[in-house]
Amino acid sequence: MTSIGGAEMVDWNLAVATATRLVRPGPDVTRDEARAVVAELRRHAKASEEHVRGFTRMIPEGHAPQDTPVLVVDRAGWIRANVAGFREVLRPLLDKMQERRGTGPGGAVLGAVGGKVTGVEVGMLLSFLASRVLGQYETFAPPSRELPAGTGGGRLLLVAPNIVHVERELEVHPHDFRLWVCLHEETHRTQFTAVPWLRDHLEGEIQSFLGETEVDPMTVLERLREAAQLLAGGRPEGEAGEDGGRSLVEIVQTPAQREILSRLTAVMSLLEGHADFVMDGVGPDVVPSVAEIREKFQQRRARGASRLDLALRKLLGLDAKLRQYRDGERFARAVVEEVGMDGFNRVWTSPNTLPTKAEIAKPADWVARVHR
Repeated sequence: MTSIGGAEMVDWNLAVATATRLVRPGPDVTRDEARAVVAELRRHAKASEEHVRGFTRMIPEGHAPQDTPVLVVDRAGWIRANVAGFREVLRPLLDKMQERRGTGPGGAVLGAVGGKVTGVEVGMLLSFLASRVLGQYETFAPPSRELPAGTGGGRLLLVAPNIVHVERELEVHPHDFRLWVCLHEETHRTQFTAVPWLRDHLEGEIQSFLGETEVDPMTVLERLREAAQLLAGGRPEGEAGEDGGRSLVEIVQTPAQREILSRLTAVMSLLEGHADFVMDGVGPDVVPSVAEIREKFQQRRARGASRLDLALRKLLGLDAKLRQYRDGERFARAVVEEVGMDGFNRVWTSPNTLPTKAEIAKPADWVARVHR
């Protein structure tokens, strides 16, 4: 702790070490069973390419989309990939917060806390999330030797132990469930490889959002501490703070940030809802038990695992992500019913044809604006 003055706001290496140490062990499988799961997920990911591209028609015949790797990882691998992504995306904000460390109202306290304590707290949150994510198209992290990425960035992560855990918990057919998950995640991969401007657009919006941040650094650390204390049992489950349990994202104050956040919410609702729509559209032809899987999975999403899980979902803003799945899927379904798949695909023409947050709720307004 002697070099706190020049340390980073977050000790990312310590965050990885903490999360890896604290993350729950995966389901009990033999070495041969684990190899079989990895091999099957890779086969399903490859098969999903054809299913998703045929259903969405986002990639014209004869066109080769930008290739990105599909990586089957364990929970520790997911942690390392996401720390690399967080570090890249949050760098401007953390640099800004560090500049204020000595002059802001919380500067003295920040100097005492240092990057190591913050790294532990970030690690605790990642350990919670690492046991819940089934798959993810990781967009922003730079490539590394153990976690390669496509030439334009991006890689698809499938978290094998979490997939096995959920399929056992729901008591569904393992083969069907694994393919069902791959269909959803492959849709995200197709979205970014078929729409070259999408990654840069999202990154630009995020950096604009972070660039507008004028929040006291201590407020951010307090939110991290609240979540970490919940994980450590330092606060009673479900106990709300003075702010009524706002999420980390809801500390936004400026009008510019609220406007950017509204656009980001609309884009994420589109991406998540479209993936659910495609998954259900392809599912009946290739996943025999898709109706049972969808019903059980929706119930699991809605109820959460426990009061602690619900409290953390609120604090981290994950309840908003659940609404994105629901609202975005309704938008995609309504638009396709109105103007067909090719009409829906005009959404990918440019940032100007993306739906607004209001249009996500009222798909007819998007149809009227884009197809008039």
